[in-house]
Amino acid sequence: MKSGSFFKKLIIVMLVFFTIGFFLNLNGGMFGESEKKVTAKNTILHLEMNGVILNGKKFLKNLKKYRDEDKVKAVLISINSPGGSVGPSQEIFAEIKRVRDELKKPVVCVSTGVMASGAYYAAAACDKIVVAPGALIGSIGVIMEFANIEKLYDWAKISRYSITSGKFKDSGAEYRAMREDERALFQNMIDEVYAQFKGTVMTERKLKEDVVTEYADGRVFTGATAVKIGFADKEGFYDDAVKLTAELAGLGDNYDVFEVPKKRMSIFDLGGDEAQDDVNAMAEYADVLKGKSFGPDIEGAMKFVLRTKFMGQPLMILPGTWE
Repeated sequence: MKSGSFFKKLIIVMLVFFTIGFFLNLNGGMFGESEKKVTAKNTILHLEMNGVILNGKKFLKNLKKYRDEDKVKAVLISINSPGGSVGPSQEIFAEIKRVRDELKKPVVCVSTGVMASGAYYAAAACDKIVVAPGALIGSIGVIMEFANIEKLYDWAKISRYSITSGKFKDSGAEYRAMREDERALFQNMIDEVYAQFKGTVMTERKLKEDVVTEYADGRVFTGATAVKIGFADKEGFYDDAVKLTAELAGLGDNYDVFEVPKKRMSIFDLGGDEAQDDVNAMAEYADVLKGKSFGPDIEGAMKFVLRTKFMGQPLMILPGTWE
């Protein structure tokens, strides 16, 4: 068989494959999933916020997609997250608050696992916070990590340097010690974001400044304690949160809980970055430590191993949860 004839047949087979895949992707099936629509007249939209908040893209996409529907009367958010990046946490907060204030739809969040730092920041926008008595809540604060590995470079006989446009351009570089003026610069940045965090909690939770200041020192408390001191509203679990959401929306027993369908991988999603959204992305690097996979992203894996992935950026996160 001539090579030209072989490649022609191969191209035809590939075209047929992608054509079939295209129609299956539109109508559901092994290459995709048909879109699920809200049908019940009184619907509670249920969303999940899981893992480290890197960009919040998936969560925000689902919230914006369904929140404006007339049939959606309220929103329930299940949270199991240690927090994450500052900006995305604040963006999620803003979009939840928009549902509550502009659309006048009740929003309730519930956690039976972890609702800490940036995740708690986002949850502060909810009308009510329901927590399991043993859930981990709080960790109100901001952290920024750096590493000085100049001695490692010396050992490896490597000299690193930079040419900058200003004295702060290479601040936080790992190849030298941090100067005092740089340390002050970063501390001011942390203090500013921390003030934003405290102010948000005070306003949304209607807590006095002295109460927030006392507990907003990075500590974590149980759900039971969070309720006692005002950082959560009620002890309970998912079913309790559903009932509370229906009650706030005045739905009685006449409602349906709408679960946003999890999108299955399609041939048209290959190469996309939607999976790089929350803690699920971190699991890829965790496998490296277990010897299960090295994957294509060796650089990312090494950053995970050396814990440098999030260095040099302010985080609202429960320390230790991204190791």
